Amino acid sequence: MSSVCNWNTWVPPELKDRAPFRPMVRLEAQLSGGEWQNIEKSNAPIILFFNEPERAGISPQHAAEIWRTMMLPLRQHKGKKLVSPSCASDPKGREWINDFMHRVADHPPDFLGLHYYGTDAEAAIEYIESMHKRHPKQQVMVTEIASISRNYHDVVQFTVKLANWMDKTPWIFEYAFFGCMRQVADAFVSPEAQLMRPDGQFTALMNKLMHEVPMKM
Repeated sequence: MSSVCNWNTWVPPELKDRAPFRPMVRLEAQLSGGEWQNIEKSNAPIILFFNEPERAGISPQHAAEIWRTMMLPLRQHKGKKLVSPSCASDPKGREWINDFMHRVADHPPDFLGLHYYGTDAEAAIEYIESMHKRHPKQQVMVTEIASISRNYHDVVQFTVKLANWMDKTPWIFEYAFFGCMRQVADAFVSPEAQLMRPDGQFTALMNKLMHEVPMKM
């Protein structure tokens, strides 16, 4: 485990400095008040910007304006490294992030954030490779990825293949499988891919991710 992100600006108290924290400006609500103060005061070296903004009604143009006025000063004055918005892998998400990257080409992100959910490991690899080919100057942070199969064997197979591939791919900076939480987030994600049990203990899949390098079926 190389870092922790909870989609928020505040550090989870149970982390206790056991791993680097990745604060996130998830949506526009994090751009003011105490949430933004958390970002400005954070000693974290990497800041994530916007989580699936294309599904929240935020345009690439508006995001680029916020990038220039609020995010870039974090890099210019505080030395932070910045992650692009992380969009879904559907056509709307691809179009959004490509538009955003074009608009901020003169001051681009340090990392390209990507999400992927599906059942086909080869399709996931193909998508991540295609996005890196489109934006080759940025290392990739796969900030959310998981199989949505309801078959546990298929979930493990997907996870093993992707984790092993990402571990050996030099332009992938880090990745995060979804979801390490007590309850299933929604009906879209698979209960079989959960990384935490309701009692707060890690699942067998999470233990494989943490302790097997390379992972094995």
